[in-house]
Amino acid sequence: MSYADKVLIENLRDILKNGVWDTDMDVRPRWEDGSPAHTIKKFAMVNRYDLSKEFPIITLRRTYLKSATDELLWIWQKKSNNIKDLNSRIWDSWADETGSIGKAYGYQLGVKHRYPEGEFDQVDRVIYDLKNNPASRRILTNIYNHHDLSEMRLYPCAYSVTFNVAGNKLSAILNQRSQDMLVANNWNVCQYAVLVHMLAQVCSLEPGELVHVVADAHIYDRHIPLVEKLLEAEPYPAPKFELEDNVDDFYKFTKDSVSLTDYRYHDFNVKIPVAV
Repeated sequence: MSYADKVLIENLRDILKNGVWDTDMDVRPRWEDGSPAHTIKKFAMVNRYDLSKEFPIITLRRTYLKSATDELLWIWQKKSNNIKDLNSRIWDSWADETGSIGKAYGYQLGVKHRYPEGEFDQVDRVIYDLKNNPASRRILTNIYNHHDLSEMRLYPCAYSVTFNVAGNKLSAILNQRSQDMLVANNWNVCQYAVLVHMLAQVCSLEPGELVHVVADAHIYDRHIPLVEKLLEAEPYPAPKFELEDNVDDFYKFTKDSVSLTDYRYHDFNVKIPVAV
């Protein structure tokens, strides 16, 4: 099985066996019919993926890598907060009538600040430091800006990435305050694995580790039968990941810059309800 399958299976089983229910609490998320969307959860799950060995995509069901990459580039490359710049409908429930999600995600990464070396937004500062100050322990992004939370349609879930160079390898820690484990776990893991590969390539580095830290790792009540069905599948080996190797500018990557060879996955043809 792929290593990502192994990790997800262990996480899901741990939550189902040892998690804590929030049914005695007044929760914000609601199902489409207005019912409260309760969860069973574990606090502070930490997973490590060695990107030099294997790309961390699951085979228990399909993760749509190009769509995940498209959303990643919408945030990190386009620095957009408008769903009209995104080639999928995944943010529709949180957008206003103009398509905006407020001062969230891409908006935060695109705000420029002045440094001694010049003016940078968060993404360009990361790239500058990876190229010019790789020994720095200050290479990170943070989009959980308390000044702007009231103007965000959804508070950021994946809110901070810390980059670190050791030898010639680029590693990163992705911090998330909350994660819907069935819907979003591997989606986010694949996105930030792609980001590490992209930044490593344009900064003349090699991909190292991705460490994923989730504060509130949860399974929604109506997802439990689907999770149990997912856990019945026999995983396949991991596919081979390829990144367009002639790109030396982060802003020239597209969703088609990524590809998988020999990606086998189980059909999971069920509609997964999403709590909003």
